[in-house]
Amino acid sequence: MTSLNAKIQEVFNEPACGVNHNKTEKERKKGCTKQLQPGGAAGGCAFDGAKIALQPFTDVAHLVHGPIACEGNSWDNRGSKSSGSALWRMSFTTDMNETDIVFGGEKRLYKAIKEIGEKYDPAAIFVYQTCVPAMIGDDINAVCKAAAKKFGRPVIPVNSPGFVGQKNLGNKLAGEALLDHVIGTAEPEYTTPYDINIIGEYNLSGELWQVKPLLDELGIRILSCISGDGKYLEAAYSHRAKAAMMVCSRAMINVASKMEKRYNIPFFEGSFYGIGDTSDSLREISRLLISRGAPDKLMFHTEALVAREEQKAFAAIEQFKVQLAGKRVLLITGGVKSWSVVAALQEAGLEIVGTSVKKSTKEDKERIKQIMGEDAHMIDDMTPREMYKMLREARADIMLSGGRSQFVALKAAMPWLDINQERHHAYMGYVGMVDLVRQIEKSLYNPIWEQVRQPAPWDVNGESWQKKAQAAPAALPLAAE
Repeated sequence: MTSLNAKIQEVFNEPACGVNHNKTEKERKKGCTKQLQPGGAAGGCAFDGAKIALQPFTDVAHLVHGPIACEGNSWDNRGSKSSGSALWRMSFTTDMNETDIVFGGEKRLYKAIKEIGEKYDPAAIFVYQTCVPAMIGDDINAVCKAAAKKFGRPVIPVNSPGFVGQKNLGNKLAGEALLDHVIGTAEPEYTTPYDINIIGEYNLSGELWQVKPLLDELGIRILSCISGDGKYLEAAYSHRAKAAMMVCSRAMINVASKMEKRYNIPFFEGSFYGIGDTSDSLREISRLLISRGAPDKLMFHTEALVAREEQKAFAAIEQFKVQLAGKRVLLITGGVKSWSVVAALQEAGLEIVGTSVKKSTKEDKERIKQIMGEDAHMIDDMTPREMYKMLREARADIMLSGGRSQFVALKAAMPWLDINQERHHAYMGYVGMVDLVRQIEKSLYNPIWEQVRQPAPWDVNGESWQKKAQAAPAALPLAAE
């Protein structure tokens, strides 16, 4: 645990972190997150954060060292897509039992690594530490090192037991595992002046594929995506990229920052959500590549592509503007989406009544103010009851959020659209923006909402649950978010 504590402290002291900049030296030493109780870290723990950050590597076997429930609760919890191997969607766990807790689980882990290698021949095996083996002192670093030497394949330890902190810390610890054991361990067959890394992008519902054709047209090659639709070898030689784009700084800012320091790879934080942000990101990628030796004509081609795609996108969403005019949106999300989706929605003529900033950095909040003005309604932590009240009083016509908040909208009999990691529609790039507007229009005008607001035929004297809820909203039970 000593080495793990040192690694956590190193993550807390990340100089590129916007939150870290505003802390005193004492606060910086204290860290960014409160340690969780072992056994009480279900959902949103450090292990969960590490798993969702690395699982989109498609040709890797992801082995969870711990009780079977840890893998059961974390498996397939992000809607990433793969263009190749489906190995990443297979579930591997050592399934520790009471005997392992008494005598240790290192032998069981070693045997599991051996069996996975023989049966599935993965490009690498990622081994995730969980609370139980960490508490009894299992040394996964030593086991992984011995197994890698014996079986001749990369076996990567990911030290992120759930009790060390929350999900965001786990994201960063996953990045540290890549920096320590993967990045810089292989060389690409060739390099070009147009090679980039995309960091903190997970190809949710295939979103990366909405942007990749734009980059391909410009001749820009995604050398490595960390980690959506990623391959182990691509991550291993990602240190040869000429520039990088950071999609979500809350997740892997340490990866982008340390790669800039170690390998001189400049990066910027951008977004492919929304027409304007997509154009700005393409321009910034081109600018960084030109600064690293790419021809100046790259910017000319970029501007031509941007002009063409913007014209097509705005023409496509024009047909929805009449239906969406004056419609109010409550946005419950966080991180980069707290400002990037705002810009996208405003381009469609929608009014944002509030956006959550619970998981957003100071820079995210500043961007929201730039987009929405100084009077922007930023919500730090809205309770389910407050969400319900806002929807019931018709201060918002639709709520965009993750799956955990959908039941609030359903109780208020108001439209809801999933924009979180479990969603089934891709909203990135110019094409994705049109799809987002189309899905909002479909949700708003779905006839089911008028039906569910009407009293049921068997309700006597109109005493429906809807009227009772409106009469006494405080009595309506709501599950915690």
